Amino acid sequence: MRPIRLPELPIGRRSAAEVFEAGIYGIIKRVVVIGNGFSGAENQCIGLVRALGLSGCHTLYRVTRPRGGINKWLHWLPVSLHKKLDYVMRQICIYSGVQVEAGWSKVVPFTIEKTGLSSVIEADAKQIAMMARDTFEKEGPLLVIASGRDTISVASSIKRCLIYKAICMFPLKLFNCFDFVDLGDFTIQHPRSRLNRFDLVITPQHDYYPLTPHGQRQIPWFLQRWITPRRPPDRHMVLTVGALHLADSAALRSAASVWHDELAPLARPLLVVNIGGPTSSCQYGADLAKQLIAMLQNVLWSCGSVRISFSRRTPEKVSKILLKEFSSNPKVYIWDGEGPNPHMGHLAWADAFVITADSVSMLSEASTTGKPVYVIGAERCTWKFADFQKSLWKRGAVRPFTGKEDISESWSYPPLNDTAEAASQVMKALADRGWTIDA
Repeated sequence: MRPIRLPELPIGRRSAAEVFEAGIYGIIKRVVVIGNGFSGAENQCIGLVRALGLSGCHTLYRVTRPRGGINKWLHWLPVSLHKKLDYVMRQICIYSGVQVEAGWSKVVPFTIEKTGLSSVIEADAKQIAMMARDTFEKEGPLLVIASGRDTISVASSIKRCLIYKAICMFPLKLFNCFDFVDLGDFTIQHPRSRLNRFDLVITPQHDYYPLTPHGQRQIPWFLQRWITPRRPPDRHMVLTVGALHLADSAALRSAASVWHDELAPLARPLLVVNIGGPTSSCQYGADLAKQLIAMLQNVLWSCGSVRISFSRRTPEKVSKILLKEFSSNPKVYIWDGEGPNPHMGHLAWADAFVITADSVSMLSEASTTGKPVYVIGAERCTWKFADFQKSLWKRGAVRPFTGKEDISESWSYPPLNDTAEAASQVMKALADRGWTIDA
């Protein structure tokens, strides 16, 4: 008979009797989310929390950077070094009598939207680890979920700060780490290197595009050793098609109710147009805006209503061109950023979508609905973004927007279910360690 291996007792914490008492020590009922101030990253964490059944049980911490002045050119530095350099530059300015410009403000949290998150706490690995230790006897294990490049060092440092074992996850966009018994730590978005800092990593398949034959041919031989990731995904990697998000069925039902009075009376079919912004791998400007206008003019006859939304990344020149063209069209409504964001309502009530190819998040959310999704600008995308577009097209989730469509003609496909599938992998990894979630 195989000998039974009893769990180790944390030093000075629990007696032998307590180990065999039922269960608080293996039940997760609280979560710390570590964000970077960007909704695309933080919503992945919160989406995972919801899918795990822990909605309302999380506390949001944020890793912040100095802002203003020359700081906008220093975001490539590690956060800790960036803050130290900012402090030194301030001291030099003070002692030399140079006036620091008003925009060069102290370190402050970014805002996601006007959601009232004024009480978001600055992420500090030592403080979070101390809180986890001090409250463990009463509250049980703590699950930490983080997302974004700036959060990697904090998430991995929490493990080093704890005496006990812990679980660490990092979503990449989801990366997860399990390694402590008293702490669960998940990180979203690929940490790119030293993956052994975490026990579970959740990331989109297209992040491994550099390892494909086509990707390898695009990398000069002398740069190949510097491109990450360098190795194929192993057993502690969970690969998704797109990004995790908040748009689950419960959220969409709620949004349908909240936006009923405004969106239900609109003439059908309702076409929602979501416009992101150019990236280094998907570049466009006024030219795409003019192309989109021509295509929308061609399909307006088949639409009952059109609603256009911009993201915070949308260049002003792009939004101005569209506003000038459609502001007086009775069929078209353009959200100007004022008032409640209708994004979730649009997901719930739209009959079809047109989305710019740059936004993995918006395409992932729309592809969850099972409704027609048309993409504009995919031919401008390169590298892994082109691979992402190809994967959606192969699944039948998206089609290129040509301006020849009849929006009243619907088509369907198996909806993406990345967030729920990732959550099931997290629960399985927890169960393998004898942990459960108090959902």
